[in-house]
Amino acid sequence: MNIELILFGAFALLTLLSAGTVIFARSPINSAMALVSTFFFMAGIYVLLWAHTVAVMQVLVYAGAIMVLFLFVIMLLNLGESPTRGKPTVARVAGGAATVGLFAVLAVILLKLPAEPATLSAEAQASFGTIATMGQVIFTKWLFPFEAVSLLLLVAMVGAVVVAKSRI
Repeated sequence: MNIELILFGAFALLTLLSAGTVIFARSPINSAMALVSTFFFMAGIYVLLWAHTVAVMQVLVYAGAIMVLFLFVIMLLNLGESPTRGKPTVARVAGGAATVGLFAVLAVILLKLPAEPATLSAEAQASFGTIATMGQVIFTKWLFPFEAVSLLLLVAMVGAVVVAKSRI
């Protein structure tokens, strides 16, 4: 059996387990730390895909900078462990049904994908995953979504500070 396939399976399983821990952990700190491990396992998958630049950016940007901000907000809001699980409400049942529906759509899409992977030309392979190529794509084709995410993170941080300040 191929070692890359074994490593991919291990990273994929560990990513799913740690992502599940993010969802089901009672403590926000435990959830945030599980998210850090999810980011590291995803970086391992990127390394297996020969996308080393994306893997390094995953660790530096998400596991480093963004998680520091998340932990700062969690500590600023002084969130504690929830004492008990709430009763099922209409919103929770609808959210669960929407999740199951989205997983069904994802399964259908995955089943319709071609079995053979797409191949890149030699020129495309040489420039794939480089900083120059990523910068060109981010700041031309994906500029609006990139800026929208930046603005969304800024608004979330300002909102967390406002909520924390009103609680003091």
